[in-house]
Amino acid sequence: MKLMQQLKYAALLSTLALLSPVGALARDKNQHSVQIPESMQVGSAQLEPGNYRVEWQGTGPEVQVNFVRNGKTVATVAGTLNANDNRVVQDAIVTDTTSSTLKEIDFGRDKESVIFGQSGM
Repeated sequence: MKLMQQLKYAALLSTLALLSPVGALARDKNQHSVQIPESMQVGSAQLEPGNYRVEWQGTGPEVQVNFVRNGKTVATVAGTLNANDNRVVQDAIVTDTTSSTLKEIDFGRDKESVIFGQSGM
């Protein structure tokens, strides 16, 4: 009887060990690291230069995007998640140079982007 309990626990632990990486991969899909090179506006927030984790919930197209720095959410703004076509796109930050407003972040490896400030949001 004791052997059966040990086998059940071993099977449960093995299953959990196998599922943990799958959960991590699913979670990482909705977040990326971004280097903001200079101060810029996104929504009503001012982002200072530095490294941020950009994360969102859902598959889009309309999502709420969090900018997280040092474990603290510093801005939450509306964005549109866009699947880019099959062309090779490098990671890029697109800004309005006249107002230093963040317009778009392209995540080249995953062929997706988040667009900010579109009408209708």
